[in-house]
Amino acid sequence: MKLRRDGESVYVRPMKLDDAEALYEMRTRNQDFFQTYEPIRQKLVMTLEDYRDRISDDIQHWRDQTGFTFGVFLQETNEFVGRVSLSNIVYGAWKNCTIGYFMDQAHNGKGYTTEAVSLAVDFALTDGQLHRVQAAVMPWNQASVRVVEKVGFRFEGLSKWYLQINGNWEDHNIYAITQEDWNK
Repeated sequence: MKLRRDGESVYVRPMKLDDAEALYEMRTRNQDFFQTYEPIRQKLVMTLEDYRDRISDDIQHWRDQTGFTFGVFLQETNEFVGRVSLSNIVYGAWKNCTIGYFMDQAHNGKGYTTEAVSLAVDFALTDGQLHRVQAAVMPWNQASVRVVEKVGFRFEGLSKWYLQINGNWEDHNIYAITQEDWNK
């Protein structure tokens, strides 16, 4: 199983405990930026140890094949710039997962998120042995809509009051991509 996926500008690989400090620094630096797009956390200030615990959980999910979380790194410098997660994995007849991602605000608009999502989808639909990857995107988040559309996700419909984001129940557009779409 090929865990690292290389693109032109970025590569993705499973998160390691050594990545905790970079994740902590990036999440701390981008806290206000990310809050618009995420649930309100019970614990507003997360420590470096909290991020180590989060990565430990990610590693266990890899072992159990219940989730695949990738760090996103720049090819030229190996700088950690984001994360892509394949979660809520269900095998059996469905073989489905959901994808979530975030990118350091300083690196937005450069195509890195699109490339990283594409690399993670490639993993999901090949080595991950999944048939379908689903994305839920708030309709007003046009940057994220562009990411999934560029990768090849198809629009499937609107889910009203789908997730509580930043304290509000937000509608989400549901997008999906399957092996049939990917192998064209």
